[in-house]
Amino acid sequence: MKTIIITFISVFVLVNQLEAQTIETKWLHSINTGSGTFLNNSSKFLSNSDAYIAVGVPIFILTSGYLSKNEEEVKNGWYIASSLVVSSAFTMALKYSINRSRPYKTYPGYIIPSGTEGSPSFPSGHTSMAFSIATSLSISYPKWYVIAPSMLWATSVGYSRMNLGVHYPSDVAAGAILGAGSAWLTYKANQWLHKPIERVTKRSMEWLH
Repeated sequence: MKTIIITFISVFVLVNQLEAQTIETKWLHSINTGSGTFLNNSSKFLSNSDAYIAVGVPIFILTSGYLSKNEEEVKNGWYIASSLVVSSAFTMALKYSINRSRPYKTYPGYIIPSGTEGSPSFPSGHTSMAFSIATSLSISYPKWYVIAPSMLWATSVGYSRMNLGVHYPSDVAAGAILGAGSAWLTYKANQWLHKPIERVTKRSMEWLH
């Protein structure tokens, strides 16, 4: 599964690079320069809050679960946290193996960033984190009032990265696939490996008692 995901994303970005100047960069330019003050400020807020929400959600669920001694909630918290770890590991591995330059570095003056970033461009780490959280939340709590706002938030984070000029559309698309795929893979791996998340949950609950 890991090989398939990496191969798919690698092919995706290689094909995209061939058309970058004619399609993707023009699309990014229109997103980057065609918005007003409100959308720009909203994009900054979404991008800046992404890591806090991504880390805060599993911490909140775990804390709530342990305090209320709710085993199901604790299990969900560990699952969401582990999905985030898997997504982050895949993201960083791909970033530095592909090592794609940020769009504002490749097209200075054409793509105007709101700030600079230290890591490579592909895939979008913010988008990966957002979709990992949104997907794992949707799997843990399959209700429309969880799924709809979480996916809307994740999509907005992805858009914000393009609006701010720090990622290509393909970076964002790959981040979304990677984040959602990591959440699904973590969920399935827990079943394939005889439910280690449940074992961690039970042992930690027993220790607290």
